[in-house]
Amino acid sequence: MRVPRRSVLLAALAAGVPGCTSTDAPALDELVLATGPDGAVFQEVGGALAAALADRLPSTRVRARPTAASVENVRLLREGEVHLGLSSLDPLEGAPLSAEDAGGISAVGRLYDSFLQVAVPASSPVRSLADLAGRPVSFGPVGSGSEFTGSRLLDLLGIRVDARNMAHSEAARRLAAGEVDALLALTGIPTPAIDDVLRAVPVRLLNLPDEAVRLAEAYPGPYVPATIPATTYGDLGPCRTFAVPNLLLARTSLDDDLVELVTRTVFTESGRIAAGHPEASRINVRTGIATGKVPLHHGAARWFRATKR
Repeated sequence: MRVPRRSVLLAALAAGVPGCTSTDAPALDELVLATGPDGAVFQEVGGALAAALADRLPSTRVRARPTAASVENVRLLREGEVHLGLSSLDPLEGAPLSAEDAGGISAVGRLYDSFLQVAVPASSPVRSLADLAGRPVSFGPVGSGSEFTGSRLLDLLGIRVDARNMAHSEAARRLAAGEVDALLALTGIPTPAIDDVLRAVPVRLLNLPDEAVRLAEAYPGPYVPATIPATTYGDLGPCRTFAVPNLLLARTSLDDDLVELVTRTVFTESGRIAAGHPEASRINVRTGIATGKVPLHHGAARWFRATKR
């Protein structure tokens, strides 16, 4: 993707964006952020981030692009179809990850964690992942982090289900209608789709403590055993599962000054971006640099260095 150079980010400077002192940062005609599907936190957080960036870049059309989520977003970035994208950490294996490779992908920063959530009707006989063998289970859209991580986990455990691919919002409707036996989602909490199904029928979340340990042992790095707090979904109570960090990614070819502005917006307007999502409210400078194997974009690294002064 060729980044057209124009004049400086005069509008951002005029708006008084703190620390924006560059005199040669290019503005884009359009800045595209790949987000996620209906019913997922990526779409809501991504939309809020796009709105915040639009305020900082009044001469640029900032567009949030709905997608299947992580796997598709990494592909779109790699192919130069988008400038920015949200992704959980685990599907980034095998992607060109280098802050020096202009054709590659690098990180703006770590945002918050997604939790694997497996919802079943409260009356269901299903009590464990093994009980789902042969049953219809929604895995999220093709190209989603839910599909990637859910498939990896069930393959590791040797469990074969009737996997169905659909947006989380559609999965919520089908779970309530009895057309699927479980909704599997790797996403932030609370998840809009699970809130939706709870308004229709009583559900339970499957506890996955042993599965979380096995996955973390088999794939060291991105997976951490975690508990969904009891207050997340009304009376459902706590749920033991695992979490995966989420990153905001950028094409490495994207201009350093522009990515510095994006980074500043993410971490100084995190309250606005995470509104309504308690887990997303964890976005902060201290953990923002913890991007695992994914190198920080030079523009992001420059902002973090300046913030520490």
